[in-house]
Amino acid sequence: MSGVVDLAAVKAAQEAKAKAEQARAEAARQGGGGAVSPADLVIDVDEAGFESEVLQRSTEVPVVIDFWAEWCQPCKQLSPVLERLAVEYNGRFVLAKIDVDANQMLMQQFGVQGIPAVFAVVAGQALPLFQGAAPEQQIRATLDQLVQVAEERFGLTGLVVDPDAEPGAAPEVAPQIQAGPYDHLLEAAVQALDAGDFGGAVQAYKNVLSDDPGNTEARLGLSQAELLQRVQGVDPQDVRKAAAEDPADAQAQIAAADLDLVGGHVDDAFGRLIDTVRRTAGDDREAVRVRLLELFDVVGGDDPRVAAARRALARALF
Repeated sequence: MSGVVDLAAVKAAQEAKAKAEQARAEAARQGGGGAVSPADLVIDVDEAGFESEVLQRSTEVPVVIDFWAEWCQPCKQLSPVLERLAVEYNGRFVLAKIDVDANQMLMQQFGVQGIPAVFAVVAGQALPLFQGAAPEQQIRATLDQLVQVAEERFGLTGLVVDPDAEPGAAPEVAPQIQAGPYDHLLEAAVQALDAGDFGGAVQAYKNVLSDDPGNTEARLGLSQAELLQRVQGVDPQDVRKAAAEDPADAQAQIAAADLDLVGGHVDDAFGRLIDTVRRTAGDDREAVRVRLLELFDVVGGDDPRVAAARRALARALF
């Protein structure tokens, strides 16, 4: 799920969640609709309908995209599995099937190199899932991660499905959880981020965590806000020059890793600090290890790059 928390846009998850909530509120004001039929969980999408069928729909429910073609034999193995799982997951996601021969522009926009290729769009954000005819166990694990992230980070709980509903009925969004006691503080943190007040965002997230240490959204937001606060005002050229001149300088490597991560170079940031752990000892090594763990929190524990880096860190330490 490497695309869910991408550091090229640290606030993306929070902003997308807010947009999704606004879209659901607008749909409710307009009267909404009935439950969807199981037949509505698998749809054919072309370039003309992509905006409404995928982007707009993704503010209500995760949309999984299956890029396929009639001549593709692996597609004929994968597509039936995805269609069956879409019905089985009962509204937790919608499957959009895109024929690449008829929709070359969409294929190019998603950077599809080969088919079958499976992506998802969540609250308007696209992310790659897997390529090729993956085993069903792997597909289920990926879909489980997708629906969990969609609910926890974007507030998308899916659609209501009624086997007796007429196909094509307007979708009804599943009932939403009532606003929590910390929503106003989390919103204050997002507003501070929007204003470039990273110190204010840090404090707002800390206010939540002081009362609710297990709040996942606040913990993730705090890690991101602190990262942005650290790199604010630094000269990237000076930071990278200092890191290049002394690979064993723990603080120089830590500062360079922060810049790597903000720039979206996740593997570079992790690799830099793991190499520094190998070169250092004592307090310097501990400082590098702690910063690496903080960066793991920023990227998210469900990211495969974090899992790989944790294993590499363990080898470096022991």
